[in-house]
Amino acid sequence: MSHVKVALVVAAVLIAAVSLLVSNLLVRDLTREEQSRMEVWAEAMSSLTRADENTDLNLVLKVINGNNTIPVIVQDSRGEILAARNVEDDGGFVFWKNRLVQDSIDIAIIEPHTASHKQLLLKLQQKVEQMQQEGYTMKMNLDGAGVQTTLSIFYEPSLMLRRLVLYPYIQLGVVTLFIVVALLALLSSKRAEQNKVWVGLSRETAHQLGTPISSLMAGVEMLKDLYPEEALVPEMDKDVQRLQLIAERFSKIGSAPALDSEDLCLIIPRVVEYIGRRTSDKVQITTDFPSSSVFVRVNAPLFEWVIENLCKNAIDAMAGVGHINICVRQRGAMVSIEVSDTGKGIPKKRWKRVFKPGFTTKRRGWGLGLSLAKRIVEEYHEGHIFVKASELNHGTTFCLQLKADLQNT
Repeated sequence: MSHVKVALVVAAVLIAAVSLLVSNLLVRDLTREEQSRMEVWAEAMSSLTRADENTDLNLVLKVINGNNTIPVIVQDSRGEILAARNVEDDGGFVFWKNRLVQDSIDIAIIEPHTASHKQLLLKLQQKVEQMQQEGYTMKMNLDGAGVQTTLSIFYEPSLMLRRLVLYPYIQLGVVTLFIVVALLALLSSKRAEQNKVWVGLSRETAHQLGTPISSLMAGVEMLKDLYPEEALVPEMDKDVQRLQLIAERFSKIGSAPALDSEDLCLIIPRVVEYIGRRTSDKVQITTDFPSSSVFVRVNAPLFEWVIENLCKNAIDAMAGVGHINICVRQRGAMVSIEVSDTGKGIPKKRWKRVFKPGFTTKRRGWGLGLSLAKRIVEEYHEGHIFVKASELNHGTTFCLQLKADLQNT
């Protein structure tokens, strides 16, 4: 899986690099070509400026009208606009000394000092300022009748060139989207495969435990008849029942368990009692419940498993010495269960990783307890479990959030 991810990332980087390189080369060549076209267009414009009544303007006008893509504006030395083309929505017409012309045929005449004339000049002047800021300008000196005149020609890249500049970034966005979708598909496939392994392992474990547990239950019943006064027999019976409960829990993994309305004020004390009998006297477990019952819809065996895993992890984090507190609170339709310990704590960068399968800080740990707890809480009970707070060498607080069963409240 890691090799596939690396291959996808390398492929994406190569595609991005090649796209940018080719695009930059095309943009550079087209920019040079448009600059050359503008120089020819400027020469034609200077010829038009110097023309008299005997000058043949057919070729000049053909060159000027041949520019249908590059926006251009011409100013004289006094800053007055002489000509414009492809700037406004003019259908490619040239604005030349108060006229709109195309192919040397007058299309419309805009009289000087009218509102339309002033409005057009204002728009063109604003466009000149924009082009000047972007640096697209050239100067041309004209000599006529002993008077030297300077033309300022402002232009900007054509629409096609601007689109070509944006194209590689759009392409990179598409490639990035493809890579993200592919990675998500791979991760989803990996999770589905892990889920199949979880389910298969859990059910096989439950199946393998079934036969010896049945034999143990029969043996305990025989011991009860043979030694009715023996104090160890009831304890053995409890341990066998415990094994049966564990097998039942494993058998429920992979299928939607039945949820019943249960009172947390009754479920959690059962777990505390079981953990308390099997841990050191140096570990103190306390509970903090509301004055009234707190009902939630849970599968009791699975939910008890979650609390057990949290308590066992807390005991391991405290090295068998410390204090565990379980606090239950209901706020409206939400119930929170906080399990706090006085252990070694968890670095903040590991808060999310602790729920991943295989993550453990123990030498002989499998890293499955918190992963199972997360699966049970979030997939089967539609709740949420997370690390609420943790401080190194001071302790950790895990928080579970479930929906309250308001019908029984």
